[in-house]
Amino acid sequence: MQTDKLQIELKDVTLGYDGMIVAEHIDLKVFEGEYLAIVGQNGSGKSTLMKTILGLAEPLKGEIIFGENFSRKDIGYLPQVSPIQRDFPASVSEIVYSGFLNKLGRKIFYTKEMKETAMENMELLGLEDLKDACYRDLSGGQQQRVLLARALCATNKMLLVDEPVSGLDPEAQFEMYGILHHLNHNRGVTIIMISHDLEAVDRYASQVLTMGRKNDLKNV
Repeated sequence: MQTDKLQIELKDVTLGYDGMIVAEHIDLKVFEGEYLAIVGQNGSGKSTLMKTILGLAEPLKGEIIFGENFSRKDIGYLPQVSPIQRDFPASVSEIVYSGFLNKLGRKIFYTKEMKETAMENMELLGLEDLKDACYRDLSGGQQQRVLLARALCATNKMLLVDEPVSGLDPEAQFEMYGILHHLNHNRGVTIIMISHDLEAVDRYASQVLTMGRKNDLKNV
């Protein structure tokens, strides 16, 4: 469901931290509805690239350009979950609603529209019966779906997902990949995914960026 509407462009970008270069000469265009997979060895700059797109790190060189009517506010993020985060003592609905925090501004309460959107996202991800459950009591797959619902509350334009099936059993992995494919193929959500799962990359991605000494971008 890819269109010719440009969302993000990277021009000769160099990535690094503490003065150390981890990747350089990255040229990349991401269009609406694309499914981009980012692969490479540990330390090749995959996570640094994602942090740079999110504005959590600055490029050492080059520029990142956002397309017309698109900005960082239109990007949702599904991070890898640490053991501490898995034990977070909040309800499912509280975590999903937190996806709207950047949109609240000076408001104190979530709007009717926000609540309806949150419920729609929970229903989409099969969480409606778990909305009052405690997040830390859920399985790993259920927790990932909760965080994905939160990200969808932030935006329905683009999702950045970092190793989305890490730590999940095979059934939950299959389910998560199916959800991401549905969001991309049926709802037009742009997906940018870091993954070591080359089989899934080959199956779902429309474009693959291989990070390394020579960054390689190809359509698949």
